[in-house]
Amino acid sequence: MSKLSKGELKTAFALSSVVGLRMFGLFLIMPVFSAYALHLAGATPLLIGLAIGVYGFAQALLQVPVGLLSDRIGRHVTITLGLLVFVLGSVVAAMSHGIHGIILGRVLQGMGAVSGASQALAADHSRDDNRGKVMGIIGVSIGFAFVLAIILSAPLAGVAGLSGLFGLTAVLALVAIGLLWVLVPRPRHHRAPASARPGSVLRMLVTPQLMVLNVSIFMMHTMLTAAFVALPLMLMRNTGMALDHQWRLYLPVMLVSAVVMGGVLRRVTSVAGSMRLVLVCAVGLGLALCGFSAVGSGHLLLWLAAMVFFSAFNLLEASLPSLVSRLAPAHMRGAALGAYATSQFLGAGVGGVLGGVMLQHISLSAVFAAAATLTLLWLPLLLWGRSRVVAADAAVTV
Repeated sequence: MSKLSKGELKTAFALSSVVGLRMFGLFLIMPVFSAYALHLAGATPLLIGLAIGVYGFAQALLQVPVGLLSDRIGRHVTITLGLLVFVLGSVVAAMSHGIHGIILGRVLQGMGAVSGASQALAADHSRDDNRGKVMGIIGVSIGFAFVLAIILSAPLAGVAGLSGLFGLTAVLALVAIGLLWVLVPRPRHHRAPASARPGSVLRMLVTPQLMVLNVSIFMMHTMLTAAFVALPLMLMRNTGMALDHQWRLYLPVMLVSAVVMGGVLRRVTSVAGSMRLVLVCAVGLGLALCGFSAVGSGHLLLWLAAMVFFSAFNLLEASLPSLVSRLAPAHMRGAALGAYATSQFLGAGVGGVLGGVMLQHISLSAVFAAAATLTLLWLPLLLWGRSRVVAADAAVTV
């Protein structure tokens, strides 16, 4: 197993600071939005879920085109343009006083679809056998951003309200642009050859190995977003945990998940091992969501479910993009990771709508139960596709 070079380490930590800042701004909204949005003009549970999820739909529409653009004009320029659009959406949401204006702002935020390009930039600066470590470092930064957002979200919202949080996301995105150009080196080769045309990209994306990975990221983000439609409200209603105290659950849980991720990813170095890990984590997410659905006034089941859920989620968040970047042709890596990000954010959109519908028409626990049932669709696909992913990697490395 090779060690990360100085260049790989520099890129990993520099890019993790850029991605972490952007994700911190996004995560600030999630823990408090469903509770605060109930008081917005025109708000209903369905529209609240849509406001959470519509960001994902906008991202899904643009990830592949933006990924292709980054292959051709360069990662830095593409990411900068996307972050500027994200800033515009944050400002629109900050200036809105009703749910419909916030939905518009979230659409614009989602149009800054740079996740695929950011992951491709990380892949550009790392060797195949070290790519998982680089993605893992970026994944840890996202986890840290999540923990910090959980701690600060409710206090900041109490001082500045939702408009203040959206304004802060705009400022953080501008800072991320500065860090991108100052800290992150530019790849020596960024233009795709002429063969990276829509037809060849489509043929790449319908291969079984990429399809199973894209469906996997879709499923896990559907589950996550649906869970966050209901989780803040469930913690208040079922356990009496006030909004500004919920970080006391998230902080230790996320620290445990970071330790688990560090220990597991060090030992999983092969594609076959990564696919076994994906299968285990899918089962873990389903069981954890069932646990959330069954939580009453006690806390033991809640803590166990939260530890399993976020540990499994963080492991998948680090493992899946590494697999995609390893299996995709180098000259179409941006497009492949763009398609992966499309699936990720499409899942976020579907999860927001699913959570809103279940919350409005059934109950809080039904949100978690509906998300858990997706595991029944996901597991057969993983069992079918695992051997195909391993075979595709063997063909790439020959």
